[in-house]
Amino acid sequence: MIKTILFDMGGVVITLDQQQAIERFKALGLADAEQRLDAYTQQGIFGDLEAGKISDEDFRRELSQLVGRELTWQECQYAWRGYCGDVPERNLLKMAELRERGYRVVLLSNTNPYMMSWVMSSEFDGKGHSLSHYLDKAYMSYECGAMKPDPVFFNAMIKGENLVPDETLFLDDGPRNIEAAKALGIHTFLVNNGEDWTEEIETFLI
Repeated sequence: MIKTILFDMGGVVITLDQQQAIERFKALGLADAEQRLDAYTQQGIFGDLEAGKISDEDFRRELSQLVGRELTWQECQYAWRGYCGDVPERNLLKMAELRERGYRVVLLSNTNPYMMSWVMSSEFDGKGHSLSHYLDKAYMSYECGAMKPDPVFFNAMIKGENLVPDETLFLDDGPRNIEAAKALGIHTFLVNNGEDWTEEIETFLI
């Protein structure tokens, strides 16, 4: 019986728009943004930020050097927020419903302080609520010091939640992340970016 449901953020809770992010970073002056940005697991300074190896201020300084001009924190946040295409209300309503039904709802996301400063603000859902309004707990890569599909990230969450993998369902849009969770005995649901998963999830909860 499923008791805990883990949600990835980008591609599951919110719709990912990688091209918009690429265009925003290019507008900052990062000519090779297409080579530097990934839909699932970041590399270079982008990966270092999401793995918690550097701070948001470190990232701002290093990106400023790459583009050849001094960038503000707000410019960096605006570029990162390009990854967010949409926040489907149906997803948030379903998460709220699942909590009401007694499931523990947990976020497990490769993300960074720029994104989360918006996600965890009252601006997130357009109704004055942050994403935390729909969650019991959030685990972010930059706080755990590792990114999916690294088992270190999963194990930190398992320990923190005192999880029983066989009683846990994980929704993610990344095949490698799904495989990593399966290897730990967690039930999985691979979601296509932007897909309406709100009805199909019920087949995993019977």
